[in-house]
Amino acid sequence: MLSLILTILGVVITLPFITKNNIWPTIISQTSITFMLSSQLIVNNNISLTFNNDNISTPLIILSFWLIPVSLLASVGHLQNNSSNNIRLFITLTLIILIALIITFSTTNLILFFIGFETTLIPTLFLITRWGMQQERIEAGYYFVFYTLISSLPLLLSLITIYNNESHLSIPLFHLYNNIFTSNIIIIFCILAFLVKVPIFGLHLWLPKAHVEAPVAGSMILAAILLKLGGYGFIRLISIFTEIFQNSISNIITPFCCWGGALTSIICITQTDLKSLIAYSSVSHMSFMIAGISPLSNWGLSGGIIVMIAHGLVSSALFCIANIYYERTGTRNLSVNRGIKSIFLILPTFWLLFASANLGLPPFPNAIGELLIFSSIVNNSLTNFIPALIGISFTGIFSLIIYQQLNSGSLFKWNNINIMINEREYSTLFLHALPLIILIINPNIISF
Repeated sequence: MLSLILTILGVVITLPFITKNNIWPTIISQTSITFMLSSQLIVNNNISLTFNNDNISTPLIILSFWLIPVSLLASVGHLQNNSSNNIRLFITLTLIILIALIITFSTTNLILFFIGFETTLIPTLFLITRWGMQQERIEAGYYFVFYTLISSLPLLLSLITIYNNESHLSIPLFHLYNNIFTSNIIIIFCILAFLVKVPIFGLHLWLPKAHVEAPVAGSMILAAILLKLGGYGFIRLISIFTEIFQNSISNIITPFCCWGGALTSIICITQTDLKSLIAYSSVSHMSFMIAGISPLSNWGLSGGIIVMIAHGLVSSALFCIANIYYERTGTRNLSVNRGIKSIFLILPTFWLLFASANLGLPPFPNAIGELLIFSSIVNNSLTNFIPALIGISFTGIFSLIIYQQLNSGSLFKWNNINIMINEREYSTLFLHALPLIILIINPNIISF
């Protein structure tokens, strides 16, 4: 906890010195300070009774440290016309999200987890409504707040009820005594907030709006890390209610998420907006991830963590590429952005890399994670094989469609692109590809 306080002080001290001339060296310094002072959360397996980390939380903490500076790097073009005060505010909000993520992923107390979980809401809302792309950003902010707050209230009430009966909210103590007071209603109230945050099909309406209107950093952080808060919280909570959840609720959630993931993958084919397509793709992947974890099998849990890490890298990279198109053409329409490969010769290589990873093509870690997830789903019930097959098929179809539409054909006649992709943007894409390549070479980095 002391490291987090020192981190906040270090960031606050450097903020007044940020100008347009030294903004990016300052960002590197701030993120380095954050990493060094919080590194004990990663290195030490047992810090205190309140803070701890394991094979589930550590990869997500590392993912947060990796991608949030990358998201700031991708935002250079978006912020170049902003005032110094606006740039300071943007960086501050992003670092607040990072600190809240560290608390959420490392705490073993459910109240601290809830506080960290909800702390990410306000900075993300500001990013969407203040630096959003279009006027609809206010409506997107309304959807984001409404869904998140409405679903979080039952979680808070459930935690209060559990505390009144158990006199503690420590996850290790729940595992130790294994006699927690609970019921089906309490379990549903607890996991509802996480199913909205993931989100699964049916609770996803806020996500496409938030992604489409958010700035590039907001979309990258939201897709890569904030959605994983839902998956992480889901794993933590169902590990407490294992017996009741496995005997009743799991048999409802698994087929529902399977069919939801299949339907969302079909919806992806109908999308013409690039960011909206990527957002619906995230809903499909996360629905299958929840379906795989719900049977509480070791394969499903391992596959769920792998998919969360791999999908975080891939979805963030896809939103980064979508922003590269938008900054040059002023639109995210697939038809208008066709044929740009005739100008940007290296970009199709990154498209092929991330599209292949998105559809779960070996040897990418997405393939390993999805294989484990679908094994868990089918093992739960053979009837789940049909929606799983539909989801796999249409995920491959829309991933190939998006690559084919953007990288073939002649350049749209109204496009007058005179801004080439610079080294910063290629570096941003490479920093997404590098962890994927490392995981291909040494998948044991994510061990269980």
